[in-house]
Amino acid sequence: MLVGLVCLTMIGSLAACGKKGESDDSVKRIQDKGKITMGTSADAPPFEYTTVKNGKKKIAGFDVMLAEKIAEELDVKLKIENVAFPSLVTELQDKKIDMVLSSMVASSDRKKVVSFSKPYHQGSNVLLVRKADAAKYQKISDLDGKSIGAQQGSAKEKVAKKQLPKANLVTEGNLGTLTTELKVGKVDGVILGKEDSKLYTLKYPDIYSTTNIKLKTSGDIDAVSVGLNKDDQALKKKINQVIQKLKKSGELDKMLAQAQKEQINESK
Repeated sequence: MLVGLVCLTMIGSLAACGKKGESDDSVKRIQDKGKITMGTSADAPPFEYTTVKNGKKKIAGFDVMLAEKIAEELDVKLKIENVAFPSLVTELQDKKIDMVLSSMVASSDRKKVVSFSKPYHQGSNVLLVRKADAAKYQKISDLDGKSIGAQQGSAKEKVAKKQLPKANLVTEGNLGTLTTELKVGKVDGVILGKEDSKLYTLKYPDIYSTTNIKLKTSGDIDAVSVGLNKDDQALKKKINQVIQKLKKSGELDKMLAQAQKEQINESK
């Protein structure tokens, strides 16, 4: 009886191991398809944005450059799906996309449903305002009662709720909509990543400016990572290797600088 129980236990353990190994065929699955699909919300330059080259509309930016490196490592083609930011996690869970590269931070809430790679960018937040109004905003209390924009579902929305409780929060799925609303006076400020804000202040120096107000964040809220399905641990391991290699060589920093330069030059 005891021998039978031990055998059953061993068989059960072996079966479980077999299922676990078989279930994580994420790298092989992608290589068999010959392509990896990236989901992004192409409205956050220099990370991702739409452009026209040779008469054709395409998505470019720092995140696209990283995705291309990942595809190259896997020896597959890269397909890009432009998805509204609030829908990216759902698209990932439904396996309509293989990975999310959309300047997405690995927040504690997202970690409950998404597996994240090692961070490939550590950001910080700033408040973008109209240049004519910049002198008005020197401290958090100056924003009381003001309309402050943040992209829906983003870490910036979380920052606004936590640190600007007396401001009127305005959210939109598209970041470009918020910066346009700022320009025409529908909102008084927009919370952006520091790198994102440079596009607006350098491209439109007579329209936009950033304030000196410090928007503090905790721990991982600014750690930008690749989002993956929780089952795809083999793919996560491979992507981590790519990120580590690019960091060590210094190429990751060069890619971000190149993306910033290309976006600014294009918009002149």
